[in-house]
Amino acid sequence: MATLSREQKIEAQRRMLRIRAFDERASKMVKRGHIPGTVHTSIGQEAQVVGATMALGEKDYMSGNHRSHGHPIGKGSPLGPLMAELQGKSTGVCQGKGGSLHLADFNVGSLGESGIVGSSIPIAMGAALSSQVLGRDTVALAFFGDGAANQGVLYESMNMSGVWNLPVIFLCENNQYALSTPAHTVTSGVIAERAAGFGIPGIRVEDGQDLLAVFDAVSTAVERARRGEGPSLIEVVTYRYNEHSEGLRLGTDYRPADEREAWLKKDPLVLFREHLISVEGFSAEEMDALEAEILAEVDAAVAFSENSPWPDPSVGFKDLYTDSEYAA
Repeated sequence: MATLSREQKIEAQRRMLRIRAFDERASKMVKRGHIPGTVHTSIGQEAQVVGATMALGEKDYMSGNHRSHGHPIGKGSPLGPLMAELQGKSTGVCQGKGGSLHLADFNVGSLGESGIVGSSIPIAMGAALSSQVLGRDTVALAFFGDGAANQGVLYESMNMSGVWNLPVIFLCENNQYALSTPAHTVTSGVIAERAAGFGIPGIRVEDGQDLLAVFDAVSTAVERARRGEGPSLIEVVTYRYNEHSEGLRLGTDYRPADEREAWLKKDPLVLFREHLISVEGFSAEEMDALEAEILAEVDAAVAFSENSPWPDPSVGFKDLYTDSEYAA
């Protein structure tokens, strides 16, 4: 069973704090008109994001969804270019052409996200196929939500991956609501159990606020894929604390108050801080210093973005095509 060292655990907390602080700042910036459009935050889901991404290797791939600032942060992306991308600046990870909904950071294996539900799943499958064809020791992980769990593209991808024995992990971030639709009202059965129809393992992590439980499940699937034993489906039960997207005024009637309060008591940042103090021997003062360090990082990221130029209109049609070394 894969384990995290003491140093890796403090790094995991650092990355969770980065996601929380980055998304909290992005939420405020949207409301102040400093970020165009809207953003979808991962506040409350940090343990699931970091537990999964830390199970991946440096050269492994991943694809995301509309709620994907946290994925590249979890895999080590610096905050400045991510914040610049949200603001549409030329120093962003996509030179300001992607924005919040279409982030990609190839430097950490992040192949892109999309607001089209389920559309990034076959991108991860394609990356896994390329790894297999080229004989590379890399795997791919596709993040998707419980809403995408009912999209046909997921089942086409799982079927092809099972037939071709591809090194890919399908990870359902089940935060229990697709926008405002409760998963239990539109999804029959347990999502993880659907893996059986494709002859692949299906794992359900009941407590997605437990970083170590998520890391263990994803590490097992990654090791299996790297050994050439094919794909896996993992369902992680978690919860988003904020609205579906910032500025969306649906109210909270669709989420019972007692339900939300119960999940707030399972804040993954608080739980893992307690673990680091009680089990790993870090002091409360060290944890406070780490939190202050991350807030300073976010301040620096915002300053970097604010001081960055807008893209020149002349670059609008660049990056539409690429030349491949394998092209005829």
